[in-house]
Amino acid sequence: MSTTHVTDDSSSEESVGRRSSPDQNGRTSRNHFRKSSIPLAPPFMVSAPGKVIVYGEHAVVHGKPAMAAAISLRSYLHVHTLTKSSRTVSLFFPDISLSHTWSIDALPWSTFQHPSKKRNYYDLVTALDHELVASLKPHTDAVSPDYPPHERRIHAHTATAFLYLFLSLGSPRSHSCIYSLRSAIPPGAGLGSSASVTVCLATALLLQAHALSGPHPDQPAPESATQLERINRWAFVGECCIHGNPSGIDNTVSTQGKAAVFQRTDYARPPSVRMLRRFPSLPLLLVNTMQVRSTATEVAKVARLREGHPEIADGVLEAIGRVTGSAERVIGRAEEDGAEGVSEGTIRHLGELMGINHGLLVALGVSHPKLERLRALVEQAGVGWTKLTGAGGGGCAITLLDPKGCGMDHSERETKGSEIDVPLMEKGPKMLENGVGGLTQLQRDLEAEGFEKFETILGGDGVGVLYPAVLHNGSEESQEGGEEIDQEKFLSVQGRDGVEKLVGVLGPGRGVREGWRFWTV
Repeated sequence: MSTTHVTDDSSSEESVGRRSSPDQNGRTSRNHFRKSSIPLAPPFMVSAPGKVIVYGEHAVVHGKPAMAAAISLRSYLHVHTLTKSSRTVSLFFPDISLSHTWSIDALPWSTFQHPSKKRNYYDLVTALDHELVASLKPHTDAVSPDYPPHERRIHAHTATAFLYLFLSLGSPRSHSCIYSLRSAIPPGAGLGSSASVTVCLATALLLQAHALSGPHPDQPAPESATQLERINRWAFVGECCIHGNPSGIDNTVSTQGKAAVFQRTDYARPPSVRMLRRFPSLPLLLVNTMQVRSTATEVAKVARLREGHPEIADGVLEAIGRVTGSAERVIGRAEEDGAEGVSEGTIRHLGELMGINHGLLVALGVSHPKLERLRALVEQAGVGWTKLTGAGGGGCAITLLDPKGCGMDHSERETKGSEIDVPLMEKGPKMLENGVGGLTQLQRDLEAEGFEKFETILGGDGVGVLYPAVLHNGSEESQEGGEEIDQEKFLSVQGRDGVEKLVGVLGPGRGVREGWRFWTV
């Protein structure tokens, strides 16, 4: 891995020097970090969730609705401002081995600031300016020169997204900063990892541009909605830098949280997006089969099936669209009821629809033997309802956990009539860890098959901010004002579990840790 040197030009005070890039696990030797001289602002953090497609895969490509929801696996961005005399901007992303520093003064400000190109933070941007992207190429070509072509391509796309947002939302007078990213979302698994990153970057840069006034508890809903849309639009532009022509659903769910129904009937027009802001928090088991898959290959399979058997294939796609519609109506009725909890009937209805959706996807030919093996294991354990999520052909599957099947008795479910408390449901994924009911054997079976499991929550919060970067963890440190999360601590922690333990939005009891705040509508 190449070494990046970030220096503070202040000669009278201790500077940031001899800073080496962290390895893939985020490990960096302690003697590589020194405290910078008085920064212009305290460090802060931003976090945004990944997503899963709950209903509607493949049918959405052909004009039918799909439902996507946020998951509790998240990306985390730490922003450290250097002193006024420093004139560099750095991006550290150890999870993908990316580490680079640019001179702020050498960036193509004249191109981005040109009257015909300049965009204001409040502009509802909808597309990339390809001339601006071209102006960044010399600065992204310099990233990771010694890496293999595939990794260089990933690094270049990520750097392009970062620089495009940095130059669009900043100015030649922007302060020197270090932006450090960590993620608990497996990359390349169809879980919206890149969108989560661009949402974090857009939010941080908008905050630094004083373009966001929240989040805070008494923020008016219209103001919150405007700011979320601002974040979402700029995050979409970042996604365009990475993926070229993204649908926009990933960044929308990552920004807004909860869930959304997405439909595009005319590719010449923007898609229709209906937010489900009261989508319930539900316990979800996310399993990565570790089987590599190609979205393009699976989409092409369905296209060939339509070509050879149009009436049958279109009937299956129509049925998948109806599954999504049925799920939206069930959730809508639950919202209208205004109940604090989630009824067992609602959970069962949503779970059964997941099973139907998977069966229809099997009919389209986009499942895989490993996905079917996983479904068989869950069915044998009797703990919930499973379907593939995303393109299929491998990749990930989701299981909505059934409180009855997981062995929770009446008292454990803390029922109010037939409703299950939402806070208890948020603890649902811990049932796997604690070996409740049929989950004990399922845990062993998943390990034996070589599957990677994640206990998550479906339908959680969207983008959040920790300002300043101080967490109240219930530890001795928190009794003295909280645990400060500095750059060294953030980059040095190992692995996804280490990141979640250090700065995760959800704490030990699965509730939101004190300090994190979210825009809500």
